[in-house]
Amino acid sequence: MNALFTAIARGRHRRAQERLGDRSFDLLCITTAFVLAVHAGHLPVWLSITLFAALGLRWWQRRHRPGRVPGWLRVPALLLLVAAVVLDYGNVFGRDPGSALAAGLLVLKLSESETPRDARVGAAFGCFLLMAALLFGQGLTATLIVALGLLPALTTWRSLEPTQIPINLPRQLLPALLLLMISLPLALAAFVFLPRLSSPLWGTSSTQAATTGLSDQMSPSDFTELLTDDSPAMRVSFDSAPPLKNLRYFRAYVMWDYDGKDWRRLDSPSDAAPTIEAASTITYHINLEPTHQRVLPVLDLPLQAPAQSQMHADGEVFADKPVNDALDYTARSALRYRFQPVLDPVTRQHALQLPPDFDPRTHALAAQWRQRFGRNDAAIIQAALQMFHNDGFSYTLVPAPLGHDAVDDFLFNTREGFCEHYASSFTVLMRAAGIPARVVTGYQGGFWNNIGQYLLVRNSDAHAWSEVWLDGHGWVRIDPTAAVRPQRINLGTAAGGSNPLLPWYESGVLESLRNHWDIVNRWWNEGVIGFDALRQRGMLTPFGIRDVDTDMLEKLLAISIAVFGAAGLAWALWRRPEGDPALAAMRALERKLGRAGVARGRSEGPQHYLRRAGRALPTQRAELDHLMRCYIDLRYATAEPSPESLRMFRRAVRNFQPRHVV
Repeated sequence: MNALFTAIARGRHRRAQERLGDRSFDLLCITTAFVLAVHAGHLPVWLSITLFAALGLRWWQRRHRPGRVPGWLRVPALLLLVAAVVLDYGNVFGRDPGSALAAGLLVLKLSESETPRDARVGAAFGCFLLMAALLFGQGLTATLIVALGLLPALTTWRSLEPTQIPINLPRQLLPALLLLMISLPLALAAFVFLPRLSSPLWGTSSTQAATTGLSDQMSPSDFTELLTDDSPAMRVSFDSAPPLKNLRYFRAYVMWDYDGKDWRRLDSPSDAAPTIEAASTITYHINLEPTHQRVLPVLDLPLQAPAQSQMHADGEVFADKPVNDALDYTARSALRYRFQPVLDPVTRQHALQLPPDFDPRTHALAAQWRQRFGRNDAAIIQAALQMFHNDGFSYTLVPAPLGHDAVDDFLFNTREGFCEHYASSFTVLMRAAGIPARVVTGYQGGFWNNIGQYLLVRNSDAHAWSEVWLDGHGWVRIDPTAAVRPQRINLGTAAGGSNPLLPWYESGVLESLRNHWDIVNRWWNEGVIGFDALRQRGMLTPFGIRDVDTDMLEKLLAISIAVFGAAGLAWALWRRPEGDPALAAMRALERKLGRAGVARGRSEGPQHYLRRAGRALPTQRAELDHLMRCYIDLRYATAEPSPESLRMFRRAVRNFQPRHVV
């Protein structure tokens, strides 16, 4: 028993004496840096900067003063990290604070990494954090970046294997890349056959999740952010030919209340079924990106609510719960219609309200038009559109700031703005003239993808327009922005021309490439992210199996693992044994001596053989004795010879040339 304890103690002592090589430590630092970079997008800026700085300091400290960071520094750093996360997030539980804490712990683990065991633990923890990054996004690009992050981690592990010959970093990454490629078939089998949850793990989104998107309140800053956001908002496919560009208006929110600055939707809109006399209809399917809101954009004007949603009297459609994951729904809309031809007094009152003591010049202009055109509402509308078209108004995403009387400032002073300014001022003008009006926000336009046969609508296609109520026609859509910049209807936000906020890539060939890249993303969303439990259970239907239960999935998974495991074992047995470098160098030395007439006997040990060779080559006896001692040290004196010793032995064998045979 004492011998056993002694052996264990010696083993621990030997492991404690092992020191992590500089190359392995550098690879571990690269792994950590990659993990931090992947998470930097959702970490607080101060934490990202601090962690990168700590990583750099640790690398510098080990280069100049090797050894662990003292415990009196690590323990306070740990407490400070936990306190900082709690202060910033309120707790350490949940997706966001959990990932922030884990990223900090990874850097702290690096501060004490001095042995191969520490490096293995650190690399494994880094892989866990890479996987955690998928909780924030599962798109194709994000997944490829996470997969790329496995390369330095695998390279770190492989650098810890004994008898590794030092090579440059690019060559060191190749085996890790090969391992990743070999693992793909097994990963694919696990993806297909591993029983899935009813909802994905990443479905538990953070309550602090914030993404750009339409809001139920129209403010200039919100819309500017949207119009410069080029990420996809939704993809729309149609059962028939897509509508013309001037009919691609997707309704989201209907704004009724105006306080002189912002527009808001009604707190309690009517749930009564809207009166719609449709002249032509179209059926379409929308794949909506997560918005964390309940509103469902629909082509103007929806005839009924999609499944698990409700439609209000003003045409707004709301889902039963927030859209936290990509959502598919089918809708039917009217392209030509009469919408609410009879207006009740309460609705009329809502559609004419304006705040007092705001925009006196606008009210005066509207009164002037009313006096001039009498009861002809259509003529007043045309007068407003003609004013926008002829009186020096311009379209820009960086308009001048507006004062207390925002509409007055816009109409009579600045005369520059984007869709929000025109929709807002036009609606105020109409109400001041006694014409019921409201603001509608949503999307307009989109890119028709001929290959994918769908309409790609980006957040930058966000738009605002007006609806006025005309006797005999009902609510009629009026887009005052089109009167200023008709290209806005065909070109989208790119019609802004020289706007410096537009990204440089929003034109020409690059725009086409981005839109075609979206096809790949759509396939990824449908084939990978959308592969839920329902689709998994129906995947064998083409083979006559209508429903796949959990037991069958487990059996298929076990069979797949067995098949791929057997294939991997067969490949490993077939592959030429890698051997260790010391033995390979010794074989090379034996071949040189054999050609010189000193062949090694079948039962002859290396020490006896090289001494005999020394006697046969007396002028090189010292050189052969040196090679013998080096080989014995490499093979028997240490469990894991250092790469430097191996390299020196291989070089000595390569330089050795037999000169004489007795």
